[in-house]
Amino acid sequence: MQWQEVRNIYPDQYVLLEILNSHTEESIQYVDEVALIKAIADPDEATKELLQCRQNNIVYHTGQDRITIEIRKSAFYRGR
Repeated sequence: MQWQEVRNIYPDQYVLLEILNSHTEESIQYVDEVALIKAIADPDEATKELLQCRQNNIVYHTGQDRITIEIRKSAFYRGR
């Protein structure tokens, strides 16, 4: 399912999604295709779901035009 379809079906809501297809440009991951798991009406519940997300699942708000995820590299720590 395309992100625009999800936005049309669930306007101004949080949704739990599985990322099916994406591409990366520089340090940004752009999500192309998703599978809707469920809509979330309560922002507190959305936060709880986000904290429990694993692997390719994300919580996102349909008010956003595109799904973009900043890829951060782990800091390298050197010990003695």
